[in-house]
Amino acid sequence: MASTTPAGKHAKPTSERPESKKIPLLMRLYGIYCLVGCAVLLVLMAYGASTLITFGKDLYAGAYNVTLTLVLSVIELVYTFVYGVAYGIFGVTLIRNRRRHAAQMAYGLIAGNILGLLLDIMLRGINENLVASLIQLVVLITISVTVDPTLVQERRFRRKMRQLETYEEAEAGLLGRAKGDRGFIELDFFNLFWVFVVCSFLGLVIETIFHFVVVDPGQYQDRAGVLFGPFSPIYGFGAVLMTIALNRFYKANPLIIFAVSAVIGGAFEFFVSWFMQTAFGAVAWNYTGMTIFGFPDPVAALLQGRTSTPFMMMWGALGFVWIKFCLPALLKLINLIPWKLRYAVTAVCAALMIVNGVMTLQALECWYERLSGIQPSSPVEEFYARSFDNDYMQNRFQSMSIKPKETARVPKATGAAATAEASVEKDADTDAALADVA
Repeated sequence: MASTTPAGKHAKPTSERPESKKIPLLMRLYGIYCLVGCAVLLVLMAYGASTLITFGKDLYAGAYNVTLTLVLSVIELVYTFVYGVAYGIFGVTLIRNRRRHAAQMAYGLIAGNILGLLLDIMLRGINENLVASLIQLVVLITISVTVDPTLVQERRFRRKMRQLETYEEAEAGLLGRAKGDRGFIELDFFNLFWVFVVCSFLGLVIETIFHFVVVDPGQYQDRAGVLFGPFSPIYGFGAVLMTIALNRFYKANPLIIFAVSAVIGGAFEFFVSWFMQTAFGAVAWNYTGMTIFGFPDPVAALLQGRTSTPFMMMWGALGFVWIKFCLPALLKLINLIPWKLRYAVTAVCAALMIVNGVMTLQALECWYERLSGIQPSSPVEEFYARSFDNDYMQNRFQSMSIKPKETARVPKATGAAATAEASVEKDADTDAALADVA
């Protein structure tokens, strides 16, 4: 005779479980609309595929100058395709009554919708086209909060469990420390973000003092690397790389730590120098001609002055000091943030830093275009031309120089300015055509 357990007495029938409830008919009809819209979009993009392929070949061959407007237009095309496919999948989840999957897809589409709004504003400004996107955003938010209420309860439970675990670690003085043999510090977003922020600030301070005392005594130079705030991201990213690479080496032989740090630091400095010059024609440092005890530095000569032996040695020493002394002290500093506020404060600061970084890259791009003789051709470029003109950029990035002829984007034989004058009208028409297709 089968016994009846308490769990059996109180178990909900399948028909009463939240996952089994039917999605409202109106939402399922909206799912059909999403599926049809995705099919139409794929047909249109397939129809225009040959034109896009031809344009891509011309772009790769150097027939067009790569402007910020053009880059954003290409991004919008890719975004439209990905977002359309995601919308079709979202429609299928609604039609098939996949409540949990539909809710998760809705959250992703909300983020995608906001990205689309930003791209539309940057390319076309504030116009009536935004109304449809805003209506779509409201619909997605409504579906996300109603289609699966159990997700809200689940998130609340997990948040409470994380808070309890964080409180226990804080009481034991182990907050942020890696568990077991995974290294010294927990490599999560929270810890790595604050490593980036603190080192971006400290690196800027050290570099500014070094320039003021050693390079050009008595002369102050703004060494900031972003539009807003006292930060130099190269030191922040370098510290993050060092932390990730050396986290398991914190008990290793000092020579091993030194060697790994020197290689990683030199490679990182080389890559950043190459990227800035290739993408923007920007030269922020050049060690060409550096000597060691009167002899030419082989590393500087081999790597075109993008890094050097003394600076690789400096990276090696910094890596050792960092993992042995600075990182433990920084972890204690990070833990001064009240644990109840740590995630909220980090989320807000991360959002501000991302906006700062994106605006910096776009401002550099527009600065490069203006120096190349390319006139603004979209609202976002006009904004940067007004708010961050050439004088502002030169004063803000005093250690940086933009040389369009040295970038890989414009043929060196013709020169950036001459090429821009001949193609600016062609670029404007191309940007407008891409925007219409998107």
